[in-house]
Amino acid sequence: MSLRGLATTTLKTTAVVGAVGAACVAYAAGIEVRWFTLRRFTVPVLPEGTAPLKVLHLSDLHLMPTQERKINWVNDLAELEPDLVVNTGDNIANERSVFPLLRAYGELLDLPGVFVFGSNDYWKPHFKNPGKYLLPAHKQRHKPHGPDLPFEEMRRAFTGAGWVDLNNAKATLKVNGLRLDFAGTDDPHIKRDRYDEIAGEVDPTADLSIGVTHAPYQRVLNGFVGDGYPLVLAGHTHGGQLAVPIYGALVTNCDLDASRVKGMSTWGHEGRQAALHVSAGLGTSPYAPVRFACRPEATLLTLVPRINPISSQP
Repeated sequence: MSLRGLATTTLKTTAVVGAVGAACVAYAAGIEVRWFTLRRFTVPVLPEGTAPLKVLHLSDLHLMPTQERKINWVNDLAELEPDLVVNTGDNIANERSVFPLLRAYGELLDLPGVFVFGSNDYWKPHFKNPGKYLLPAHKQRHKPHGPDLPFEEMRRAFTGAGWVDLNNAKATLKVNGLRLDFAGTDDPHIKRDRYDEIAGEVDPTADLSIGVTHAPYQRVLNGFVGDGYPLVLAGHTHGGQLAVPIYGALVTNCDLDASRVKGMSTWGHEGRQAALHVSAGLGTSPYAPVRFACRPEATLLTLVPRINPISSQP
């Protein structure tokens, strides 16, 4: 091939690669980031002979005040008639987002619910070098200044509606005649978790004990599983946010392995195991409003007696 032919081929290849790259960015920023989906899983964790329990798991809305499409989509989830709502944090991305958030949750606030916070319930997101996201979680730095989001206003709104605050706390709820014991931590990603304050073997007289945290760090998962919690719910990872088709997520933004970045899996520790659900969440930082091969999601978990295997539905 002549030099002229080689140069022409190189230019054409570069143009094609550039066009494909631009199309992927346009899709990730303009379509998939707003392409909300509902995941469904059946999880066998209830005592034999009990009726199914529907749990709506919400996480990582990162809500901005103007995101009406997201507000309306979340509001419509009440039509699923869940028995319980579990909110694993990172609700807002702006100090003016609390009222829009309450509009989004709407009738869900009338249902039994529990919540923990993530870092973006305390601190507004700021622009960061995207490369830092690929660093190991323990090398990431967090700003030393105090919280600049109205987390106490949000907490009061949630608890005033009847949702239970599980930030480094335990609680018991009666839902559909079942006794549900909960333990939760504040966000491990910014080292606000105090597992020692909730540590201890689960009560065997409860129908089900559930561990709740924002970021699924191994130290917290090991605590829950070691204490005998058969079900743990978390968020934070965004499912990797940018995934490679077929291969999957590249990062989890914590020390959890990428195979568990979203959906149902099993976590084992000290000879015990728990069903783990990690939500890919419904939002992103406003400074990185893209998703690729990882649609924003909410999850409806149908808890059933233990005789059934874990299953998923598209």
